[in-house]
Amino acid sequence: MAVVNRRIVLAARPHGEPKPEHFRLEEGRTPAPQPGEVLLRTRWLSLDPYMRGRMSAAKSYAKPVEIGEVMVGQTVSEVVASENPAFAEGDLVLANAGWQEFAVSDGSGLRRLDPADGAPSQFLGILGMPGMTAYTGLLEIGRPQPKETVVVAAAAGPVGSLVGQIARIKGARAVGIAGGAEKCAYLTETLGFDAAVDHRANDFPDALARACPDGIDVYFENVGGAVFDAVLPLLNDFARVPVCGLVAGYNLSELPSGPDRSPVLMRAILTKRLTLRGFIVWDFAAMQDDFLRDVGGWLRAGRVKAREDVVEGLENAPAAFAGMLKGANFGKLVVKVA
Repeated sequence: MAVVNRRIVLAARPHGEPKPEHFRLEEGRTPAPQPGEVLLRTRWLSLDPYMRGRMSAAKSYAKPVEIGEVMVGQTVSEVVASENPAFAEGDLVLANAGWQEFAVSDGSGLRRLDPADGAPSQFLGILGMPGMTAYTGLLEIGRPQPKETVVVAAAAGPVGSLVGQIARIKGARAVGIAGGAEKCAYLTETLGFDAAVDHRANDFPDALARACPDGIDVYFENVGGAVFDAVLPLLNDFARVPVCGLVAGYNLSELPSGPDRSPVLMRAILTKRLTLRGFIVWDFAAMQDDFLRDVGGWLRAGRVKAREDVVEGLENAPAAFAGMLKGANFGKLVVKVA
């Protein structure tokens, strides 16, 4: 079967904030699957901060999206036609089909999903890459101990919200940093964080210090910038800092102005014997079964919760993505495509 496929491609590389002109909506025909292939229809598309880096030609841990190529992205897709005996029509799969309505796959990299394990869109959030990022980064690098203080930035997002909840399960004290009173209230009243601090408040550094009277033992870094400036003086000796993301700088086109603060950071690393480690979730791919067992079990038991921010329509993905980089989303940002 040949179908019309709508897709969003990278039209130009942004210099700073992504804007509508950096994307292009195209239509084309999708060929019928050949022997060994399946035709996938995208039902849900994940929007994640890492995609901003893939829009750049700068060298990174993954190859950039080329001009004219479909924007990368993980999807929950339905098999609508199959010439591959491993998959049947109607199967739901986790795929990397990108920002498009249909894709043809040879089956490699697809993971069949069981709807009994969770709502389909949750496999892009708490049961997917963001959830595994929180689980592995916190437990393998942060290694929180009972009664320690764990602080996480972007705490109302899909990674940060799970970091705080796992910290609580492990007996630690969880402090979330988020933007705005509504998100902070969600952290403490719904997710059970011990404290939440608004990074937009004029007294943010002082408020963070008040929320962490015994200092910070684990800081899960998702943001960087002024948030890290407030965290650094509060880090205890032997504190661990999993560096997951630096969203405050993703749209920067040049180094921020001001004095060179690297000597202050390096001195703190030395004198406090800090551990700062950057990581990519697939560094811990061997932990996937442990992650699905633990987080899936906690989710079914009601010990962890997840919130989604749903955008309707593939054509609205670029605006939603740009807003996410400025903190406009509240929860895991997904696009309902089909």
